[in-house]
Amino acid sequence: MAKHTQVILIDDLDGGEANETVTFAIDGTSYEIDLSDGNAKRLRDALSPFVGSARRADSGQARGRRRGAGGGGQRAMTREKSAEIRAWAKSHGHPVSERGRIAASIVQAYEDAH
Repeated sequence: MAKHTQVILIDDLDGGEANETVTFAIDGTSYEIDLSDGNAKRLRDALSPFVGSARRADSGQARGRRRGAGGGGQRAMTREKSAEIRAWAKSHGHPVSERGRIAASIVQAYEDAH
């Protein structure tokens, strides 16, 4: 048995026929909208001055890789250094766990004190 599936895009602005799905992002949220050629051009024209002055952002995946490799700005430290910071934090009333990552604010407070 043969089957034919047809997807018809409807313009999300005016309810007419859409020709494409446009993807954009603002304030950290990505959006998709189905638009006719005319409405897609209107959207691109409206965003053009902002896009022309903006810089490209890294994709979330690229940021995640970089963060994983560099520790998100916190340098990798030796066990001895971690133990020293934990001991200092405890003696100065900072809550710190026995194991795991030390909060950046505690590391910063330690560095500021030394």
